Amino acid sequence: RYGNASSLHSLGREARQAVDRARATVAGILNCSPSEIVFTSCGTESDNLAIRGVCWMHRRQGDHVITSSVEHHAVSHTCEQMERQFGFEVTYLPVDEYGLVDPADVERAIADTTILISIMYANNEVGTVEPIAEIGEIARRHGIPFHTDAVQAAGALSLDVQELNVDLLTLSGHKFYGPKGVGVLYVREGTELLCSQTGGEHEWGLRSGTENVAGIVGLATALKLAEERREEESER
Repeated sequence: RYGNASSLHSLGREARQAVDRARATVAGILNCSPSEIVFTSCGTESDNLAIRGVCWMHRRQGDHVITSSVEHHAVSHTCEQMERQFGFEVTYLPVDEYGLVDPADVERAIADTTILISIMYANNEVGTVEPIAEIGEIARRHGIPFHTDAVQAAGALSLDVQELNVDLLTLSGHKFYGPKGVGVLYVREGTELLCSQTGGEHEWGLRSGTENVAGIVGLATALKLAEERREEESER
């Protein structure tokens, strides 16, 4: 499907249909609407779009972000930059000897100025699975957008965003045997983001740039296979 998926000619329409099918596949696994799926170039871009997008969109409402001390650099370095260069306040929550964040610490850290909570789902170094659903309930109760970096969880844990109580969720294709250079950001309907790339109106206006059709189709196929084989592969 060589055509540009944003073009109106027949090759473009064929490519668009392939992207639409892939989007529907990913949405089915995440238990969300296809319109809540944004394709990106990688997990790092998805993390950056989630954090910067929420921070800049809600800057007038507050400037406080809560994250953990064990996040992937795509999250931690982005938070550090927002703090150092743009004046945001970031709380880095500690973890226990098992690498776990205490949900009570999350709730205690919430202030009137808190505009985002970002806690990873599964740790990329030691495999700790964080209590995301419980943290998500806290965030929802306080009306704060909640992002999770789920890059390491795909293919091993459920990605049902309704059960996880998340507003934003990051995936990266190569972590579940998909192509390198393609990622996903789930954005719950009603969650406001400022786009980080401008140009065309690709990906609902949140991520301008010609779609990587082959990468997107490959990601969706790999995620479907990973989900079908999740229990046996996790056991292995």
